[in-house]
Amino acid sequence: MDDDDETWLLEEGDRVIEKKAAEGYSSLGPRERLIYCLWAADYGMRNAGDLTTAADLHPTFLRDGQSAAQELDFPRCTAAFSLPNKKLEERYFDLFDGIVAELRTP
Repeated sequence: MDDDDETWLLEEGDRVIEKKAAEGYSSLGPRERLIYCLWAADYGMRNAGDLTTAADLHPTFLRDGQSAAQELDFPRCTAAFSLPNKKLEERYFDLFDGIVAELRTP
């Protein structure tokens, strides 16, 4: 796992969380929504080892992540957020760098 990817997600996640708090979730574009969904998943996986916490933070993170990824035409992100909860938990750390690579693509 690339520490730069983890740092990037934390920094971008912070920016998106601040915008969400100031302007509401509906103000987020698809890329920002996807970053928020990934941030929630990452928070749950790194802090609790599962996606239960992610669902507590953002109950529709899987559906919203899949929708935003499809809108952006990001195949890796779409595939990851289309996985059942348990499968994503099992494969999360293997998929993480590829997901972030798509998100970081201008």
